[in-house]
Amino acid sequence: MLSRLDPSVGRLLISEPFLTDPNFKRSVVLIAEHQEEGTVGFVLNQPSALFLKDLIPELEDTDFPVYIGGPVGTDTVHFIHRCHDRLNDGEEIAKGIYWGGNFEALKILLANNSIEQDEIRFFIGYSGWGMEQLKREIKENTWIVSDQYHPDVVFNNNEEDLWREVIINLGPKYAHVSNFPSNPNLN
Repeated sequence: MLSRLDPSVGRLLISEPFLTDPNFKRSVVLIAEHQEEGTVGFVLNQPSALFLKDLIPELEDTDFPVYIGGPVGTDTVHFIHRCHDRLNDGEEIAKGIYWGGNFEALKILLANNSIEQDEIRFFIGYSGWGMEQLKREIKENTWIVSDQYHPDVVFNNNEEDLWREVIINLGPKYAHVSNFPSNPNLN
């Protein structure tokens, strides 16, 4: 499963079907930053048991789920969104998808119920790769790089099926992979 695309901002990293690392097993990672020094991304399909109100007490009325963005910086909160029209902030990382922004303004919008759950996703931690690390992992077929997805996929609340959905979306060459069991020894 050799990827022909290079990683870049806004693309997805899709883990190979038999990756056993618990941080990335059957994961889909949105790349938010990719530079010579390294890459930053967020795992889209790894929910935590937390809600935003558990992390930010003044948002006690918000039931927004928090996802595990990756194993790095697990004491940090990040967000991606598609509500730039109201937040007027954030770095566009894909068409209509923004990373970060003014958190104080965001808290006001959330308190006023001006943002829906399908417009924003919160993460604790992030995924990070050093200078050559991601390139090496892609060469080893650990990741498939894709730019073939609809922005709705990023905010999809069906985490269990997200990996399968993006694999199928890659086309017939990859569709059969979506049916591989997570543990080949059970086959």
